[in-house]
Amino acid sequence: MIANDNAARPRPAAARPGSVESWSGKDKGDENFPVASLLIAKPLRAQIHAYYAFARNADDIADSPALPPAEKLARLDAMEAVLTGARREGSPSAARLRAVLAASGVSDVHARELLVAFRQDATKTRYASWAELMEYCRYSAAPVGRYVLDVHGESRAAWPASDALCAALQVLNHLQDCAKDLRDLDRCYIPQDWLAEQGLTTDDLARPETVPALRAVFDRMLDATAALNAQAAALPAAVKSRRLRAETAIIGALARRLATRLRHGDPLAARVKLSRLDMALATLKGLRYAA
Repeated sequence: MIANDNAARPRPAAARPGSVESWSGKDKGDENFPVASLLIAKPLRAQIHAYYAFARNADDIADSPALPPAEKLARLDAMEAVLTGARREGSPSAARLRAVLAASGVSDVHARELLVAFRQDATKTRYASWAELMEYCRYSAAPVGRYVLDVHGESRAAWPASDALCAALQVLNHLQDCAKDLRDLDRCYIPQDWLAEQGLTTDDLARPETVPALRAVFDRMLDATAALNAQAAALPAAVKSRRLRAETAIIGALARRLATRLRHGDPLAARVKLSRLDMALATLKGLRYAA
């Protein structure tokens, strides 16, 4: 079952000496959206980068095609043990984040919740419904936004809009990578009940291009994502920090632009992604919130 996407690239499975971590080679530059851009105050950027490094290393473990599920779970457990201080060594990114959290006073709950999703990725390959996918996003995506808000000392009243934005970003990424996820990991985040209603199965994602019935499923996911983006539009106004207002506005604009590109593009034929023009226009729109 080979989907028509970029050629599979093997990832290193061997852990670093004395560590459970094994970097895949991906970093902030590989993301669709800014990770603590220059809009964020420098001291706070360091805190967000530490969180991102922890998440990146945990994600690389969960997504490794070379590691069996039991080994993935053991490595993720080791990361949590280092994060909480139950273990001193074995995960440099967790040790760094532990120190950052101790200095800032921000709870480690947002990092531990991410590990719930990564453990799920180690063992779960299908999602029965949109509701089940949203429950996954509660742990795979929402903690990221909540952590950034806590770092800035923002109110929890901003969490619902932040959760919606993070879930939208997660679903858009799932749509972008649906062919690659199936090919490399036999993982599918497309709701199985929506596929079945169109007379489809997961194997239809391995086609070289999207058939009309599958297009209907993708559009249904984009419709649901549009509702998330509409809820997320309230986030900038709910944030006190001018810099963070602009950052969240830019990310929201990018999410909407990527949704539009996915509406008109075919993620099975090629990876649909944002252009430099998308980035520039979203940035200009978001900077209005910095005033």
